[in-house]
Amino acid sequence: MAYIFLTGPFTLGLPGVLRHQGRPKGQRENCLRYLFEDYALDTDRRELRGRGLVPVTPQVFDLLEYLLRNRERVVSKDELVSAIWGGRAISDSALTTRVNAVRAAIGDSGKTQRLIKTLPRKGLRFVGSAREEHKPPDIEAMSTAGDTLRPALALPGKPSVAVLPFTNLHDDSSRDHISDGITEDIITELSRFSELFVIARNSSFQYHGKMVDIRQIGRELGVRYVLEGSIRQQGERIRITAQLIDALTATHHWAERYDRELKDMFAVQDELARAIATILVAHVNKAEAERTLLKPPTSWQAYDYYMRGASILASYWSTVKAADLHESRRLLEKSLSIDPGFARAYSTLSTTYVIAWRNRLDEDHLNPAAFDRAHELASRAVRLDPNLPHAHASLGTVLAWKRQHDAAVAEFDKALALNPNFTDWRIAIALVYAGEPARAIELLKKHMRLDPFYVPLTPHWLGLAHYTLQQYSEALPFLRECALRAPNYGAVHLWLAATYARLGQMEEAKGEAEKVLQLDPDFTIERTARTTIAFKHDEHSSDCFDAMRVAGLPER
Repeated sequence: MAYIFLTGPFTLGLPGVLRHQGRPKGQRENCLRYLFEDYALDTDRRELRGRGLVPVTPQVFDLLEYLLRNRERVVSKDELVSAIWGGRAISDSALTTRVNAVRAAIGDSGKTQRLIKTLPRKGLRFVGSAREEHKPPDIEAMSTAGDTLRPALALPGKPSVAVLPFTNLHDDSSRDHISDGITEDIITELSRFSELFVIARNSSFQYHGKMVDIRQIGRELGVRYVLEGSIRQQGERIRITAQLIDALTATHHWAERYDRELKDMFAVQDELARAIATILVAHVNKAEAERTLLKPPTSWQAYDYYMRGASILASYWSTVKAADLHESRRLLEKSLSIDPGFARAYSTLSTTYVIAWRNRLDEDHLNPAAFDRAHELASRAVRLDPNLPHAHASLGTVLAWKRQHDAAVAEFDKALALNPNFTDWRIAIALVYAGEPARAIELLKKHMRLDPFYVPLTPHWLGLAHYTLQQYSEALPFLRECALRAPNYGAVHLWLAATYARLGQMEEAKGEAEKVLQLDPDFTIERTARTTIAFKHDEHSSDCFDAMRVAGLPER
């Protein structure tokens, strides 16, 4: 078996034990969970959770923990610098940037200062209501998803790859997106080998900036081999280091260092992916591996904007905030203004318009012009790069909402033909509406195995697939999971109302119907039937609309 991950910065002590250089000494000795508002900060796992895992850098985590631990008093700037940066001199603007990052992570703002208050010339204090829970260190072979313990995943029956984010060793954390982008491209390249089992980007990036034992990573993602490394940029030169570790035995199998000019980044990325893949494919007797290379953008700056936009869009699925969508779109458009031939940017930009058309966020909601724009952008991505699976998936998503069911499924089939390891939860939109819910369930379960930290809409569509098969009891827990992780996503409450109605749980059905109307006061069954519920077969449409009426939702 084989798997891969990338992480750091680190030093090695006992075999397989990583000590993160950015973590204050003695921090692991007190295993606490701080609970405040809708958030939980776990000092043992070094995780911040809200309605899902909140990605934060190590310094941001340490800063928040220090303020929580000393919330009974004002903490001065000098004290913070000593505790978090080891006394190293930092500018006021750098400190302000980190504090703002903490506030952004917990939904606070510099204007309201609801949780973290700045006292001029004195320092900072956490003023929100918080409590502590003492807890033992993590239980062996278990991982946490929300408040639920997740058992260790079984190893697949073929060589496997999981790539953790390369660590940015530059002092400027705003450059994290560069290392993230390189990591994502390596994952994409490795996924092209059908002989490998490749963990999806979303799950790999859950370990961003965390100190986690390699063996724990192997258990949580069901992988055997972990690739870890770092990136350091100095001027126009960049150094990449990587090493392959067996997650079961904690032994090192391979290590390499690459020094290159920044303009040669795509060549370095390809060289690294080839080296890693060669090691892994050796476990299956160097089986024939075919790859279709992504076309890199002609400008590194365009790629930089693309990665920042894609990263913000990834966070949207949990926040469901219009601001995230708009910022992602702005950065993607900036990327395309520099490189008009960048297919991946067109494909991702198309997704932002589908989201805006489908969800009540701004004036693009159910606006035909926004929908036409999504179709145009996805089609252009396919024309620019017919071998890009993501482009076919984006076009397939648009076609599914346009009720061109056979064409939508065909686009996703093309994506899978181009890359057998390609995984995208959006395939369920095409399959469920096309009347293939059983296949949707099969592919979504595969997606959830390749991406154990799947986005909240994955269980939503798994629930819809079960609902379409009239398996209402099986649908309910998946819909509940989505509602828990993305409570502002209106569609999940709509389907929960229908599911509860079919199960005869009328009080719950009416409660979910009220949430639908709170999120969308203009909701009617008639409008939804015309726009955003697009079943191919009339019996599937009738089933859901009748249940919505029973739940008390308005017809017109």
